[in-house]
Amino acid sequence: MTALSALAGGLCGILSGFGIGGGSLLMVWMTAVLHMEQATAQAINLLFFLPTAAASLVFHVRGKQVRWRATVPAALAGLVTAAGGAWAATVLEAGLLRKLFGGFLLLVGVSELLKKPAQGRSEPR
Repeated sequence: MTALSALAGGLCGILSGFGIGGGSLLMVWMTAVLHMEQATAQAINLLFFLPTAAASLVFHVRGKQVRWRATVPAALAGLVTAAGGAWAATVLEAGLLRKLFGGFLLLVGVSELLKKPAQGRSEPR
């Protein structure tokens, strides 16, 4: 299982480099395949996110893909609300967390399927 976990981590790392939520898929791997408790998988996901985000950010900044005027307010709001989310994750029942996370993934998936490219603009590289 260690080799499979390394493979899953590597694939999710590639997706994280693209900026499309590799950690979310890692959560699915840990909870559905490894049968890990949701709270444990969340903690591991946070540790996975730190180095993958740092490595990815370097290349995105170099490629001038970061719009700082949008990034700074979003990051500040994320810092404030992450504490509330972390607290909620420690007090909510694991079954409810799984359902909330599954619902979130479904909403994101459906919105991606229904999303149309903006007129007159090509998709970002």
